[in-house]
Amino acid sequence: MALAGVRVIELAGLAPAPFCGMILADFGAKVIRVDRTKAGMYSDTQARGKQSVAINLKTPKGVALLRRLCVQSDVVLEPYRKGVMEKLGLSPQELLKENPRLIYARLTGYGQSGCYATAAGHDINYLAMSGLLSRLGRSGEKPYAPLNLIADFAGGGLTCALGIILALLERTKSGKGQIIDASMVEGAAYVGSFIWKSRSMGLWDRSRGQNLLDTGAPFYDTYQTSDGKYMAVGAIEPQFYTQLLKGLELDTGELPPQMSVSDWPDLKQIFTERFASKTQADWSLIFDGTDACVTPVLSFDEVSSHPHNKDRASFIKDSRGDESPRPAPVLSLTPAEPCLAPDPVIGENTVRVLEEYGFTSAEIDQLLAAGVVQCNNVKAKL
Repeated sequence: MALAGVRVIELAGLAPAPFCGMILADFGAKVIRVDRTKAGMYSDTQARGKQSVAINLKTPKGVALLRRLCVQSDVVLEPYRKGVMEKLGLSPQELLKENPRLIYARLTGYGQSGCYATAAGHDINYLAMSGLLSRLGRSGEKPYAPLNLIADFAGGGLTCALGIILALLERTKSGKGQIIDASMVEGAAYVGSFIWKSRSMGLWDRSRGQNLLDTGAPFYDTYQTSDGKYMAVGAIEPQFYTQLLKGLELDTGELPPQMSVSDWPDLKQIFTERFASKTQADWSLIFDGTDACVTPVLSFDEVSSHPHNKDRASFIKDSRGDESPRPAPVLSLTPAEPCLAPDPVIGENTVRVLEEYGFTSAEIDQLLAAGVVQCNNVKAKL
């Protein structure tokens, strides 16, 4: 796999960092999640392919142990607020002195500088600060945060993974590691670059929810079908719009022009009534094989059985039968090989990992006896 041989220390955190670590693990990196001892059940649902080491970082020996793991690794993935690692004496500057090739990724909401750097926040706050939240929502309604996907996962975890890959690539040239300052505010804004850079084109001149791509246009929206399901419509280009009208059995001559914005509310009502006249399966049969850009809105229970997704094996099942998306993108030479074994419980791999990092059996026994590390050999019974 593409990242085979890369060793990553992931300090346990919430959604964005675990997602970043899972991406690296899916594509071959050895990702070791550092958990707290006596932490009970950990809610990392993105631990696929990782190993868990439980360390008591409230002890000097625990901090020294973490330092030893970090300086012997390629990447450190740190999700804490600014200053936490500095208090432990494990700042990136300190670790890079011992291992100049180390890549130290710091994934936070507001970044390592600025007046909000130490402030708490969540996806909705970072999305608001990026400017994007002001553009999300339907006409006449308040701004709407679409789950916690844009800042946490796209602007945070995915962008941080990109930074790590770029730093690994650069290291092949210079032999040097570097510090990655991944801000979810800036990552979300960067994901929204199209919105920023297309403002001069007139795409976003109207209020929220009244533009071409924000559900203002009747030909870019979702519509309920007679069985309570939905169809997604994205027929922007004239040739696609023509096929949409054909499928809906609507006469172009009896309708206002597609881009007559003042007529969009009336057109939307016509489309609403027409889509409500048939089931989702009926409309799928009508539009499949056309370029009308009309597709069914699939539930999680339906998505893997759709013929297209099934053909591509876009979703996978782990050893417990739980389903999730296959890693993307698909590489022809070094594709991802996601681990299908159950996710590790806290401290499950402590002894094995310490052995791989050069600790002797005597050293490991001493660490266990002193409560510096914890080892859980038995899988939790869920």
